[in-house]
Amino acid sequence: MDQLLAPGLYIVATPIGNLGDITLRAVETLRGVSAIACEDTRVTGKLLHHLGIKQRLVRYDDHASEETREYLLRLAGEGPLALVSDAGTPLISDPGFKLVRMARDRGIAVTSLPGASAAVMAITLSGIPSDRFLFAGFLPSKDKARREVLVELAEVPATLVFYETSPRLTDALEAIDDVLSGREVAVARELTKKFEECRSGSARELIEHYTANPPKGEIALVVGPPLEKAPEEHDVDALLLAALGDAKASQAAAQVAKATGLDRKALYARAMELK
Repeated sequence: MDQLLAPGLYIVATPIGNLGDITLRAVETLRGVSAIACEDTRVTGKLLHHLGIKQRLVRYDDHASEETREYLLRLAGEGPLALVSDAGTPLISDPGFKLVRMARDRGIAVTSLPGASAAVMAITLSGIPSDRFLFAGFLPSKDKARREVLVELAEVPATLVFYETSPRLTDALEAIDDVLSGREVAVARELTKKFEECRSGSARELIEHYTANPPKGEIALVVGPPLEKAPEEHDVDALLLAALGDAKASQAAAQVAKATGLDRKALYARAMELK
């Protein structure tokens, strides 16, 4: 590196499959830190070997002790410390939240380096609306809890993104078919790898496909936003009354029919009743 890294915690995104998907800045940072906190030293060790980097590795996962966290905070306070996950961006359904929060609380500088994220990649591949989305991590493994989460998120006016494991995929799709029926769904798996796939359709279509063709690899599920609902009767009345303010019944019916897709003749009859 052109200059030494300042003390602090450096959150470094790593590839989610293809090892070529690491940034130059990430490589420079991993070379320049005094140690790297990682989920699995074997996984990170393979990446470092590929990059030709030798570094001290400290295991840090969801089961790390308070003593390990304190040790890492002391390292970050004295020099540059990197935090990586096995794949992708740390803290996105991966360990690191407590460490980052405590570092910030203690005035330790925190720097995040952008990089690969399976959730974002799945959205871009799916063709499902991406202007507003909610990432909800892994769905629960138990059916009751899984359905409760889907019911809770059913009215969120956005595309939903989940992570899932291949053995649980069809169970998750069954729940989506029941709770979020009618929405477009995409299954993105093996992202950036040789057998990358993004298959979309209804949940039922995907269940049939993956029952016949059991999937492998890590999976991101993308579920389209809530479907447009036909206006309730009182909503239609409100629309008709608003239109009747400066239009004849036939004109009001035509306007509301165009806006809602409802039958113009039925709307005209209702407009006459309201008038």
